[in-house]
Amino acid sequence: MIFDRITVRPDVCTGKPCIRDLRFPVSRLLGLLAARQTREEILQAYPYLEPEDIDEALRYAASLAEDETIELTV
Repeated sequence: MIFDRITVRPDVCTGKPCIRDLRFPVSRLLGLLAARQTREEILQAYPYLEPEDIDEALRYAASLAEDETIELTV
């Protein structure tokens, strides 16, 4: 899968996946969504983000989740 809006550069956010070299980590965007912020709230708070950035961050997270096995304890 190709991600055009996710960039990874050693000199930007210590190599963490970011949205379009904006120094805005994908993990931060996913954290906002997990905290139940709406797309509209996120886009208003961070006007340099675009709706497509949110879509791609979610696709990226889904791709990572598919590749990794995590043991859950009950």
